[in-house]
Amino acid sequence: METTKPNVIAISGVKNSGKTTLIAKIVAALASEGYKVGVIKHDGHEFAADHPGTDSHKIKMAGADAVMVYSATKLMLVRNLDETVAFEDLLKYYADMDLVIVEGMKHSSLPKIEVVSNHAKAICTANVIAIAAPASVATNAANTPIIDRNDVNAVLKYIRKFI
Repeated sequence: METTKPNVIAISGVKNSGKTTLIAKIVAALASEGYKVGVIKHDGHEFAADHPGTDSHKIKMAGADAVMVYSATKLMLVRNLDETVAFEDLLKYYADMDLVIVEGMKHSSLPKIEVVSNHAKAICTANVIAIAAPASVATNAANTPIIDRNDVNAVLKYIRKFI
């Protein structure tokens, strides 16, 4: 049996442009239609996946290279890596998804919707299929469709091309 790769699209933009808010709306709309949607949040900095005071954090701080917390229906793994992880390797965890939304990766070759805030200009350079901006904002994007980022149905129109 051949494993198929999930459809992947990035929602990119500068910090505080509204990426997470838009992604939450997209996920809610697609989940209500029965789609299985996964999200990968890219963090260009080191992040803290666990919080001080929890058992798993205490164990990680003691020197564990990997800590997994799981229940009957979910899991979280925090693991130190010996080398940089390739984005493509992450997709194996999402093989059963209809769509994977990546938050960030504005300079990647992924097809992307760039989110632009009230005071920013479009900055992504490759594979932008649409720019999601407030209706009052004009961008400097030539030949790229501009959609109202508050109109989830308009955003979904572009995403549906991939699912």
